[in-house]
Amino acid sequence: MTQAGGREFLSPRAPRINMPVDGSALELPAKPGVYLFKQVDGTVMYVGKATVLKERVRSYFSKNPDRKMIPSLVEESDVIDYIVTQNPSEALMLERQLIREHKPRYNSLLKDDKSFPFIAITSEKFPRIMYSRHPPNDATRWGPFPDAGAAKRVIQLLRRHFGIRDERNNLPFGYIETEESESYDQRINATKSVLDGDATILIESLQNEMDEHSQNLRYEAAAKSRDLIAAVQQTISQQIIHSRFYQDCDAVGFYSIGEMGTVVILHTKEGIIQGQVQYPLIHRGEIVESIALVLSEHYSSRKPPRRLLVPCAVSEWMNQWISERRGGAVEIRVPLRGELAKLRSMADSNAKFHAEMNSDKAYKNIEIMSVEDAMGLIDAESLAHIVCFDMAQLQGEERVGACISLRNGKPSKKEYRTFTIKSDSMDDLRMMKEVIGRWIKRQEIWPDLILLDGGSTHLSMMENLLQENNLENEIKYAALAKKEETLFIPGKEPIILDRRGRLFTFARDEAHRFVNKFHRKRRSRSSISDPLEEVPGLGAKKLQSLLRHFGGRKGIDHATLDELNKVPGIGNEMAKRIIEYLQ
Repeated sequence: MTQAGGREFLSPRAPRINMPVDGSALELPAKPGVYLFKQVDGTVMYVGKATVLKERVRSYFSKNPDRKMIPSLVEESDVIDYIVTQNPSEALMLERQLIREHKPRYNSLLKDDKSFPFIAITSEKFPRIMYSRHPPNDATRWGPFPDAGAAKRVIQLLRRHFGIRDERNNLPFGYIETEESESYDQRINATKSVLDGDATILIESLQNEMDEHSQNLRYEAAAKSRDLIAAVQQTISQQIIHSRFYQDCDAVGFYSIGEMGTVVILHTKEGIIQGQVQYPLIHRGEIVESIALVLSEHYSSRKPPRRLLVPCAVSEWMNQWISERRGGAVEIRVPLRGELAKLRSMADSNAKFHAEMNSDKAYKNIEIMSVEDAMGLIDAESLAHIVCFDMAQLQGEERVGACISLRNGKPSKKEYRTFTIKSDSMDDLRMMKEVIGRWIKRQEIWPDLILLDGGSTHLSMMENLLQENNLENEIKYAALAKKEETLFIPGKEPIILDRRGRLFTFARDEAHRFVNKFHRKRRSRSSISDPLEEVPGLGAKKLQSLLRHFGGRKGIDHATLDELNKVPGIGNEMAKRIIEYLQ
């Protein structure tokens, strides 16, 4: 290895890894960096980034690769190169640079917004409205518009509503040709006013139209009017701010719904918003990380502006990289008041709009991805159906169990089941064995996996139960312990879950929520519920742990923050909530 620009890289004489190759034999570093799949002639087929090169590259040789393109990529490649970077952030930026340089066959390439179309009105005696990537030089134009479909619908609406000629110089149906230009000029001015942002009259007309359709039970027509209102609002939202502050400035907006985030970048030039680009992404929990990901991709193919408005402070390396991309200093700031803050707020509003529009589709994709990630993690042929069991009790009272069902990563609530314990068993392990035994007798088709809320002792219990029922070769099972989120699978080493295991943690948390809800319901009937259960996140199991530790309810009432912290399962945040509640 040699050093260049702070990065380690393979020298031209370094030995290549011939393909196909046994993934377990790969000798790669456990460091961040990028990897390149190549052919013998040097053609780069794919560039990827990794937090840990060794683990990521080996995943390409698993029996269940996480993407459909992987088998073809592996088959068509002859060697793998890699470049070690100092940190994952540097790997992210290097990946974008290598993709731009090599344009690999298997990589997705970013689209430059210069290809986005404009809405234009020509300067003729009877102006025409058109949708074009190259409008006439003397035309009045708005855009560019990343959402081509919305822009086209707005043009159709404007033509129909105001009677404007199209690109071929045809009037819409219902308007009569006339040599009088005064009326047409008024209609053109009204159209320009809408495109400049004043769509009040047009939207009110559409709302009245929608109400009329609804009152007459024409719901499909009402839905079309509703969609047209959304198209108008979406299109004109990119044109409503003019300011002397926006000479060369981009504003970054962010909004997330669950795990799905959307970043919007508004471009301004000469005091006018020129357009916007949106980036949907899986949001990892830290806004600064999601923003950094998008900025590195967005400005990898275009020159950054002099001023960049962001929702949160970015790291020093990102600031330095953006300045290098521009070839001069870039002012990156989080505006709190004034015109720049208004522009930043508008970017957030646009991000929220796009996030809400895409949320249903995005969640479906996340569910599918979580299943595929989990399959790769445990080398399973299918995890389309998972059933997860959990138990709850409080000092031996109201002993209950429950199971939830996930179909393709999504809760199938019609298959949720609750159980009350019929035996004299007092510990969770024996109670769970009873519940699963009763559940097994009612099933005709087995799920792909039964997941237990527990550890290695639960695996032994499940093994004995299946042997007793002659099902040891029929049902696959695993147990998930909350400590370090460790997954136990028969015959395999325990796995400490990372992001790829979110399907299992979701199933366990959903089972925990469901059984606690049933337990509270049972206890409320018997009037033995504890007021402490009103503390957010304090369920039956944690309350049981508190009672055991302090020897009763009175001990909890007089416990200090430090004493509560020592109770198994009670962290610092939960301890603070309990103290606040008691006080």
